[in-house]
Amino acid sequence: MKIGLLGCGAYGLALSSIMHDNKCDITMWTRNEEEAKELRETRVNKKKLPDYTIPEDIKITSNIEECITNKDLIVIAIPAAGIDSLAQLMAPYISRKDHILIATKGIEQGTGLFIHEIILKHLKTRNVAAISGPSFAVDIITKMPVGLAVAGKRRETVRRAKEALDNKYIKLRTSSDLIGIEACGAIKNVVAIAAGMIDGLGANDSTTAMFITEAIHDMMNILQAFHAKRKTVTTFAGLGDLLLTCTSVKSRNFSFGRLVGTNVSQEEIKEYLANTTVEGYYTLESIYKLLKDKKVSIPIIDLIYDIVVEGKNPEELLTFLVEKD
Repeated sequence: MKIGLLGCGAYGLALSSIMHDNKCDITMWTRNEEEAKELRETRVNKKKLPDYTIPEDIKITSNIEECITNKDLIVIAIPAAGIDSLAQLMAPYISRKDHILIATKGIEQGTGLFIHEIILKHLKTRNVAAISGPSFAVDIITKMPVGLAVAGKRRETVRRAKEALDNKYIKLRTSSDLIGIEACGAIKNVVAIAAGMIDGLGANDSTTAMFITEAIHDMMNILQAFHAKRKTVTTFAGLGDLLLTCTSVKSRNFSFGRLVGTNVSQEEIKEYLANTTVEGYYTLESIYKLLKDKKVSIPIIDLIYDIVVEGKNPEELLTFLVEKD
């Protein structure tokens, strides 16, 4: 199976390790030729995933045409902020027959579009699917069991995703709810920031469990607002990913929230954001605006926004949990 994998960050590399184990022929792409050259020479991304050595037979390029032309499956694994420009780069080389798997979580700022909607806006193909679930890159490369949810508009695209990723340590459960799977993947990053704040405030495990329980109900209400299925919250993309990112310092969203909760200086927060991809921070503004446009009230999202963007005291989260309807 020929794979074009867009993104040489930690998650893209982790996915490449799975597909290599599945005997796929993989070409990886990065925008930066200097990075491509370094990865070809060293076979290691020292900053993003230092414990993974890229197999010699995985090709690495900065030429997008080379990466995505004549491939059985094209996998997108770059930060959400770069999806629109990436789709425009891809457009001249994508036909209606191409199959695309999205491994990026988020909602576009300004437009409120989900990742698959950005892809459909720019590309001819309608063969689009998305994966989401509790899966840190550093955990994937250990080859211990990991579960992912996959949903798509075409059965063949989902089939190809399963062929590329299903194996003895990766389990893919299918869903028909593409928007629900994407929404869960995006929203849990925002919720994880709040979980990190709660930890930074010194709250105990019981308070964290209370928060996660409340967050599940809020996520169901958000899915309903997006005309997705409430039960999608119970998938790997929902509850599974929520548990992982709300309880682990490996989560960049959780770690960012801890900084906010411990009341570090604005300089430290800005430095963290400058050096770390915090998808929940990018998504927060999008989901906040989208819910306002839909006239849907989700108080926890409002409060996270007020704390992170407007500078409200994070201790209000603790009061909110008790007073919340």
